[in-house]
Amino acid sequence: MTAHTAAPATVTRWVMTDQRRSLLLWGLAVCAIATMYISFYPLMGVEDMAAMVDQLPEAVINAFGYDDIASPAGYISSSVYGLLGPILLSVFAIATGTRLVAGQEEDGTLELELTAPVGRVQVLLERLAALWLNLIVLVGVLMITTMALVVALDLEVALDNIVAASLGLLLLITGFGTVGLAVGAITGRRALGLGAAAAFAVGAYMLDAIGPTVDLEWMTTASPYSWYIADRPLATGFDWPGLALLAAVPLVAAAVAVIGFNRRDLMT
Repeated sequence: MTAHTAAPATVTRWVMTDQRRSLLLWGLAVCAIATMYISFYPLMGVEDMAAMVDQLPEAVINAFGYDDIASPAGYISSSVYGLLGPILLSVFAIATGTRLVAGQEEDGTLELELTAPVGRVQVLLERLAALWLNLIVLVGVLMITTMALVVALDLEVALDNIVAASLGLLLLITGFGTVGLAVGAITGRRALGLGAAAAFAVGAYMLDAIGPTVDLEWMTTASPYSWYIADRPLATGFDWPGLALLAAVPLVAAAVAVIGFNRRDLMT
């Protein structure tokens, strides 16, 4: 068998099998957090929440998206889809993306794999596919949990809007994770991948939070976080221009990763 005859998805299957326990634990954590926060909504008085938010500085309201927190869509958006979900899933995406290539190159695992009859580009693409599949599973858990609670608690949130918000969240964190994987694949250093992806994620959030406060529109225009959440997908549905911009990030990062990893001397 030559390097070009290896069975498709061999590496992806191996990575997914290796990560199944971690993925299960992350899925349970995402489900538990979404359940806890969404279940609180009926217990919180709408008028009390609105009065509490009115006492906050405008900058804080803008930064955390509290201006519509009294509605079910606004509450779920500001708590689960606008804050906790992106934070938790970005941590998973960046940690996993940087470990799958640079991390396993540093600990020697990838070197053994590259001696097998699998091409270098195939190894990279199949590891990238494993990352994306992991993220689809976790966002799927969040989406299904949210849908189940919205129906069970009779909250006024359209189910297709939950799909729209989940798709935006998936593309957002996939961008962060793929940037981390790409920087790690190009440099061979996991720490650099972690730093670059974390800076990208934090920068996106800060631009979205600070832009309205200082009245600089370019900040929100340039922020992937704004592309994801600014049009309030849980209330308004699919924002196709925003989703297209979000989709471009992981695709460009993946192309850069393939070119950089294929050209790099893995002995350095």
